[in-house]
Amino acid sequence: MDKKLLHTPEGVRDIYGKEYARKLWVENRLHDVIRGYGYEDIQTPSFEFFDVFSKEIGTTPSKELYKFFDKENNTLVLRPDFTPSIARCAAKYFMEEKSPIRFSYLGNTFVNTSSLQGKLKEATQMGAELINDSSVEADGEMISLVIEALQAVGLERFQVSIGEIEYFKGLCEEAGLSEDTELALRAFISGKNYFAAQELLNECQAAEHYRDILLKAADMFGNMSSLSEAKALVKNSRSLKAIERLEELEDILKAYGVSDYVSFDLSMLSKYNYYTGVIFKAYTYGVGDAIVKGGRYDNLLCQFGKASPAIGFALVIDDILGALTGQRVEIPCPEPVKRVYYEKGNAADYQEKLGEAKRLRREGFPVALTPKGVQA
Repeated sequence: MDKKLLHTPEGVRDIYGKEYARKLWVENRLHDVIRGYGYEDIQTPSFEFFDVFSKEIGTTPSKELYKFFDKENNTLVLRPDFTPSIARCAAKYFMEEKSPIRFSYLGNTFVNTSSLQGKLKEATQMGAELINDSSVEADGEMISLVIEALQAVGLERFQVSIGEIEYFKGLCEEAGLSEDTELALRAFISGKNYFAAQELLNECQAAEHYRDILLKAADMFGNMSSLSEAKALVKNSRSLKAIERLEELEDILKAYGVSDYVSFDLSMLSKYNYYTGVIFKAYTYGVGDAIVKGGRYDNLLCQFGKASPAIGFALVIDDILGALTGQRVEIPCPEPVKRVYYEKGNAADYQEKLGEAKRLRREGFPVALTPKGVQA
């Protein structure tokens, strides 16, 4: 046999034994918190038509998608991201629904990146989506839910960073930047590449006043004092409304009792172009990337024919597990399997031991009924 058949491709892995038991425990704890907020489970397909994740939708770049063809020659993709799938589903089955819709999901995403940097190409995500609610109270609910979910699995040393894309968009609009320039600038600032951002602004001959403001805003993060400073920098109503919304959001998070876990970062600009307002990411020790990513996407459902505001988040289960392990947070393991041995060929002994195994199983113990002489 070719030994290569025993190995997995780059970017995927097997999970078994105690590690998988811990993963299931974490998923169940997270799900209990999400369920407690009134979210109902939904399952979408592992693959969809290519157009669901197209450039126009604003999701993962085409080169990072796993693409294949069905027998009718339609281009299909393994889902890289749950949000467009949930948006499609909501538009299909809840087109006329006007009241808030709460969905939760669990499944794997698939992204064909070349620079893994320790990241998996197949990753498990659990998330929640709140549709038909444009309020700042909905923003507060989602961020509070994230914090309570992370606390429920034993994480305490984490921070949720909150940004507002409308502040940046308002600044770009005020500066007279084109959409292409805005997208390129967004990518540089999101990647903390301020030198490239400065060069781009010089190339497009943006007014010096706006160059300074955009670069200063890109470096603003922290507490409410930076938001006050950010408000003083702008005059356009779009950016001012964005800051006012963050101020309202902070009051709501104080009411939830979770504001100590929150900071504000106006340089946060997601690679997903469908985000429209508040965005947020959760970070913790021992993990190089965000363990939670989310935000508001008020225009995405329009792509599927339903004009509805929405906000959601995804918990990256594999990274949360990595953080728990790195921080030595104890995860309960299930009861070890008990072995009840019977004498092979002895019907009476088998019947007796079978009865014992059934009794133990009724009491909640996992039992493996095993013939004598088999190595445990």
